Amino acid sequence: MDRERRNRMDLDPDTVERDLVKLVLTVVELLRQLMERQAVRRFDTGELSEDQEERIGLTLMLLEDRMAELRERYGLRPEDLNLDLGPLGPLLPRE
Repeated sequence: MDRERRNRMDLDPDTVERDLVKLVLTVVELLRQLMERQAVRRFDTGELSEDQEERIGLTLMLLEDRMAELRERYGLRPEDLNLDLGPLGPLLPRE
């Protein structure tokens, strides 16, 4: 019974907005981390100009700030965005 309950989606009208925001922020966080890793690779190879490096760094910082604001607004912690994919493990790498 406990396992059945964990695998069932709980659609509570009172929390649907927060749950939707959590899902959207999870996808955005996954994309942010992928973009950050790609930027670091490009920084390391030297293929970016100083201006490009600065713009990318600033953009990633602003995105992280906005994500933090939205998490705070909806009472979410960064670890709340890390979905458990069962046998595959967590969606996002643990920091």
